[in-house]
Amino acid sequence: MFTSVTTGSMSQPAPANRTELYEEVKLYRSSRDREKYDNMADLFAVINTLQCLEKAYIKDCVTPKEYTAACSKLLVQIKAAFKQVQGDDHATIEVFMKKHRMDCPAALERIKEGRPITIKDDKGNTSKCIADIVSLFITVMDKLRLEIKAMDEIHPDLRELMETMTRLSILPADFEGKVKVDEWLKTLGQMQASDELSEQQVRQMLFDLESSYNAFNRILHSE
Repeated sequence: MFTSVTTGSMSQPAPANRTELYEEVKLYRSSRDREKYDNMADLFAVINTLQCLEKAYIKDCVTPKEYTAACSKLLVQIKAAFKQVQGDDHATIEVFMKKHRMDCPAALERIKEGRPITIKDDKGNTSKCIADIVSLFITVMDKLRLEIKAMDEIHPDLRELMETMTRLSILPADFEGKVKVDEWLKTLGQMQASDELSEQQVRQMLFDLESSYNAFNRILHSE
């Protein structure tokens, strides 16, 4: 059985049972292509999230401290996500946004500045400490998840995290994040630079850091 397909003034018969015309068009033909599109989708989504956060802050829907913590985390995630798609087609994040017709001017401005709008250049700024702490928590946890576990790869960031938490006046002296990070610094301090954490230690450190990061966010939201 045939049906008629009209193109301009021409009429051509077409089989009514051509099921391939109704098949889903796939963007990828291999697992590598699929990963490429997944990575682009991740970056696209995080940039849009940052745009929404910027608009929410402008409308006073989030507090400055909530905004600073969330924005800092998103900027770290965008940086990591862009590394997965960076290449000739996407030389910069701005090129990526133009190519995919993203209308996110506030997010782009924040990405260019590299810090939340609440953060000033002075080193004593509370918001800067908060942003740095968020970034360092995420950096160390991401390294552990990527199986980067050598002492000399983890210790510098962990030490900087401890020093930054110490400078932040809103954190009590007995804050669990300080206690746990200090314990891990002592453990790492007994290792050689090339020594690696065991699988059990990596798992425990991740648990402690995630617990501390959640406690840190609870303090920010209670302020």
